[in-house]
Amino acid sequence: MSSRPAYIHHVNFPTTDPERTKEWYSRVFGLKAITPKSNTRVVLMTRGNFDLHFTPVEEMDRMSPYHFAIEVEDWDGFLEHLRDVGVRHTRPIERPENNSKFCYIHDPDHTMIELVWHGRRPGAGGPPGAGAPRGAGSAPGADGPGVGVPGGPAAGSAAGQGD
Repeated sequence: MSSRPAYIHHVNFPTTDPERTKEWYSRVFGLKAITPKSNTRVVLMTRGNFDLHFTPVEEMDRMSPYHFAIEVEDWDGFLEHLRDVGVRHTRPIERPENNSKFCYIHDPDHTMIELVWHGRRPGAGGPPGAGAPRGAGSAPGADGPGVGVPGGPAAGSAAGQGD
């Protein structure tokens, strides 16, 4: 038996419009709605390897600094997908020290979502065998605190981002 967690099961965010949230996360990230087995108003969505839950609320705290990050395998392809579905993103920032790129988008409730691409990971479009094991490199937060403000970082700011 291990005292370490196996994986993150889900994260939960508030939503002011559950149906709009289902449609947006399905259209942008390809998530599928899960039918709850209990009598709940929580929106359950999955991609198979992670779940997002959304609890209905009357009002959002738009100053909330919380966000989550999704790693994409095809950076240019995903940015093109965002253009195709009409989702705006902040100016992408490149971090040559760890061969990564990142930018931010917002869902309809203004939840901040960081999009990350790591070129040295397996399946990330780098040369065969170039990928570092997941978790290799600097520890999360080693570059300092995240920006975490509504609207994402200021243009050109890369401090503490892209893990």
